[in-house]
Amino acid sequence: MKKILMFLILFIPFKIFAISSSAYIVMDMDSGRVLEGSNIDKQYLIASTTKILTAITAIKYGNLEDVVTINNDVLDSFGSGIYVNVGEKLLLDDLLYGLMLRSGNDAALAIASHVGGSVDNFVFLMNEEKSFIGMKNSIFVNPSGLEDKNGNGNMSTVYDMALLMRYAMKDDDFRRITGTKEIVVKSDIKTYKWINKNKLLHSYKYCTGGKTGYTKKAKRTLVTAASKDGMNLIVVTFNDGNDFLDHEKLYDKYFNSYEVKKVIDKDKVYKEDTKVIDDFNIVVNDKDEVKLEIDYDGANDSLNGSIVGKVKVLLNGEEIGFRYLYYDKEEYVKKSFIKRLLELLNIWLILYGLY
Repeated sequence: MKKILMFLILFIPFKIFAISSSAYIVMDMDSGRVLEGSNIDKQYLIASTTKILTAITAIKYGNLEDVVTINNDVLDSFGSGIYVNVGEKLLLDDLLYGLMLRSGNDAALAIASHVGGSVDNFVFLMNEEKSFIGMKNSIFVNPSGLEDKNGNGNMSTVYDMALLMRYAMKDDDFRRITGTKEIVVKSDIKTYKWINKNKLLHSYKYCTGGKTGYTKKAKRTLVTAASKDGMNLIVVTFNDGNDFLDHEKLYDKYFNSYEVKKVIDKDKVYKEDTKVIDDFNIVVNDKDEVKLEIDYDGANDSLNGSIVGKVKVLLNGEEIGFRYLYYDKEEYVKKSFIKRLLELLNIWLILYGLY
């Protein structure tokens, strides 16, 4: 009988989901909360996911309507490319499509040279940008993600790359480009048709963008974003041979068992006519306990538009974010008007000896 039971147990189809990457993370894009992950602060080579930072740096410091003349810097390119020619002219905006959809290393060099004045200057801007974003464990030495002959290249963590994607996805132009499945682009001499290498964008209807990466040393790297019913998530995996499927399963896990909850409302008056500027939404499940804690410094009429405290969000007893409290301008104007009338009435009463 025991042998029969053992045989049955061995053949019961258990549903087991394991991530095959060396490091991974799932982040709530709105709050920045880490939902789950492994080795989230360990540095790895990141290959062409680098190009997310290249793109957002070019968008910030460049003019997308600029006509870029391809110079000799592209001759140093190898690996994946869009195969532009020296002297060819394209819009910067179009080069960014080649960068993000086709992972063009030649596009990366052309963009860097044009926006930064030189590739080295652009890399300096990239590192300034990553510091601004808060990517504390990242090092960037080029705009493409390729390693040099000694195997050295751009290093980052899945946490930092999730921060980068969260930051980049706030930009309208970046979202437009990374979310494009295919596009036809014309230069002064050629016509290109590019299909996005991010397979998740084609196969998973909730995917909103991302960037693939691969080198022999870094293996497969992938950063993606997805949205469903107001829930916006980011997944990053390093050294994952099954990355597209892993991303899809992680998204489904949270889309199917979690929900978005608005915990701070910008339209609500919290204390003494104070409000916040932005809502605060978080991803929670039935077991999560959310509480608000208000720190209030004591607003008065002279503090119109000033910070007078903050509303802290506590999830399962731990602070995960906050919104500053501001004295509400509309209420201030109403009260100021009434106050001025009372002051005029008081002066009138004093002048006529009635006070």
